[in-house]
Amino acid sequence: MLTKEKIHKTIDRLPDNLTIDQVIEELILLEKIEEGIKDANEGRTFTTEDVKSKL
Repeated sequence: MLTKEKIHKTIDRLPDNLTIDQVIEELILLEKIEEGIKDANEGRTFTTEDVKSKL
């Protein structure tokens, strides 16, 4: 879950000249990373072999 602190840190590391699109892209990326970490911690992952067999 995103917190205000994580959002602030993300925005603070962006350049001073930025567009709203850049902010949105960074926040979406941050959210996707958080979701991936949560999935990994909860065991919702696939091995390379699982993916290869599904392909």
